[in-house]
Amino acid sequence: MITNGSSTHVWKFFRAGGFDQVRFETGADLVNLPSLDQKLWAALSCPTRGLELDPKTLDLLDLDKDGRIRVPEILAAVTWGCAMVKNPDVLLRSGEQLELNAINDSHPEGKALLASAKQILVNLGKKDATSISVDDASDTAKIFAQTQFNGDGVIPAEAAEDAPTKALIADIIACLGAENDRSARPGVSQAKVDQFFADATAYSEWNKKSETDAANILPLGDKTADALGAFKAVKGKVDDFFTRCRLAAFDPRSLAAVNRSEAEYVALATKEMSSSAAEVAGFPIASIAAGKALPLRDGINPAWTAALAKFNVEVVSPLLGEQASLTEAGWAAIASKLAPYEAWVGAKAGGSVEKLGLPRVREILAGNGKETLTALIAKDKTLEAEANSIAGVEKLARLQRDLRQLLVNFVSFEDFYSRERKAVFQLGTLYLDGRSCNLCVPVADAGKHAALAGMAKTYLAYCDCSRPSGEKMTIAAAFTGGDSDFLMTGRNGVFYDRKGRDWDATVTKIIENPISIGQAFWAPYKKLVRLIEEQVAKRAAAAQAESDAKIGAAATTAANVDKAKPEPKKVDVGTVAALGVAFGAIGSLFATLVGYLAGILTLPFWQVCLAMGGIVLLISTPSMLIAWLKLRQRNLGPILDANGWAINGRVKMNVPFGGRLTETASLPPGAQPSFAVKYPEVPTALPKLGLFVVLVCFVVSLLNHFGLIYRLTDGTVGSLSAAQIQREKDNAKAQEAKDAATKAATTATSTNAPAK
Repeated sequence: MITNGSSTHVWKFFRAGGFDQVRFETGADLVNLPSLDQKLWAALSCPTRGLELDPKTLDLLDLDKDGRIRVPEILAAVTWGCAMVKNPDVLLRSGEQLELNAINDSHPEGKALLASAKQILVNLGKKDATSISVDDASDTAKIFAQTQFNGDGVIPAEAAEDAPTKALIADIIACLGAENDRSARPGVSQAKVDQFFADATAYSEWNKKSETDAANILPLGDKTADALGAFKAVKGKVDDFFTRCRLAAFDPRSLAAVNRSEAEYVALATKEMSSSAAEVAGFPIASIAAGKALPLRDGINPAWTAALAKFNVEVVSPLLGEQASLTEAGWAAIASKLAPYEAWVGAKAGGSVEKLGLPRVREILAGNGKETLTALIAKDKTLEAEANSIAGVEKLARLQRDLRQLLVNFVSFEDFYSRERKAVFQLGTLYLDGRSCNLCVPVADAGKHAALAGMAKTYLAYCDCSRPSGEKMTIAAAFTGGDSDFLMTGRNGVFYDRKGRDWDATVTKIIENPISIGQAFWAPYKKLVRLIEEQVAKRAAAAQAESDAKIGAAATTAANVDKAKPEPKKVDVGTVAALGVAFGAIGSLFATLVGYLAGILTLPFWQVCLAMGGIVLLISTPSMLIAWLKLRQRNLGPILDANGWAINGRVKMNVPFGGRLTETASLPPGAQPSFAVKYPEVPTALPKLGLFVVLVCFVVSLLNHFGLIYRLTDGTVGSLSAAQIQREKDNAKAQEAKDAATKAATTATSTNAPAK
């Protein structure tokens, strides 16, 4: 237990992942959360999406609506929630129902929340209920179904008291679209009302211009619009005709070119033609000549006959009278007469209300509909505080249900290190290669995620997941158990999300890191085997290519046998020297290896076995040491940081904990395995026999080295140990010294004896 320096509250911590994490056991922990040093928080921010937590709850906590939850927003929610309940312990129960008697009615806002909660239950037909759920508080359509005013500033047609106002609301919705109020009914807001009347006024004023200057703007009255359409339909082509005629008048040499060449007509004649063909329409509207008028009846390009006839009937005849042809001056006169109307149409304003028609628009403007709607909206807004209080009930109910889950996945990672629950960032479980991976996180961009997640020292497999419905997502799954021998891009598995839905999963990217020390032990030899396999495959391919080349060369030689033989290739001295150096180096290496092996083979067999085991251990030790270091550096932080989290420390995943994150296949308890194998391979005892022989030889060599066999067989079999041989030598030397001393003493005695 630790006492925070700025508070007398005693905090309780648990240690997991290499750092101390706070426990939330009582409401006092929530009340004092603002005094907890932020350096002790597991995270400082997290995204509002990609978590197994109700996104609407997270949106309510996201005060600045930036898609992220930060420490100040957590503290604001905790402080508000503690003030709204009598006992903060309620907020740690994670229940679906908020008891009404738990709301703090001694607080002004709490009192309003309690009244709103009771009103919600009445509106839902549950007036005798003593608790309210999140579903009850969030079902605004039912809550406000019986009320015309709900404080959101949106007025449905049903809120109007007279038919004209209801009709006006319907007209505004028809022109500008509807806004749904809290009861999900279509209505209008003050902004929509203001926009509608502004557009109606602009539309009326725009029409008034044509009424006051009708002779200029509407030279053909109601038919002016049709005349302008007919004029625009041929304008480009007629302008082109008169321009070509002016060019022919400027220089007669251009006449043939502006009329199109004969070759173009010949090319067109070879095709199946119709009057609407694009090639025909591209030719001039009539034949070109200097100063020529545009014919209106005869000599017209077939592709433009109908459009020019309509132009003649609707524009030329009404404005200039019956004409057989149209001069360039007449064309300019028509353009000038229609120009005011074209400019007036281009300046149209208030087009959104045009569908109502000018009489209806002016009828609305002449009435007091705007003032009536403004008064209704103002009346609705007077209930805003009460409606917001109803929204506060939903917020409090959501905090009572979701706050604890958020805290134990933000302030601490209690859920992550728990055996019973999953953290909110764990999307589900990936089944692949006989394993289930429980640490699966969502990924928006695998490339960007991998750039940072690689620092987690964890074996990660990125998988593209899809469902038959067309839904798609990408996940990163951590493999913390088993081996990586058969993990590769392209492998398929099945991902189950937290809702139990299954997704097809395909591995698309892998970040390799050690999974276990056992795997690291065999890694060098597996790499060697793979290298040999690759080299053999390359050599085989090269040999095949060389064989094919020789066959091709032989065929070529046979085909060109009568031709002069090429000069034999000269031997490159440099190549010979390089080959000599290479063979020399290989020979030296082989001789060194043979020397080492020969030295080892001079040892007793048991020492040879230990030496070989030592060599194997020497080769595997660096790989195992690196794996040991990396396994103790596995860190959740970079994986979550790459997803937009701000992790506040090193969230380690040691080997025992990794066993919980990735489970390998095993038979269920009480299962009865069968040792009978279907389609068994032909049994061979050679590997077991060889291992048995090596073990027997090792034991015999070891016993013989220490002279135990010699001693047990009374010297019949085996040899003395080195120590026994040394003792025999020492005993022999001692005996020799003793014999020499005895002999010397005998000789001295015989020499000193008196003569008889």
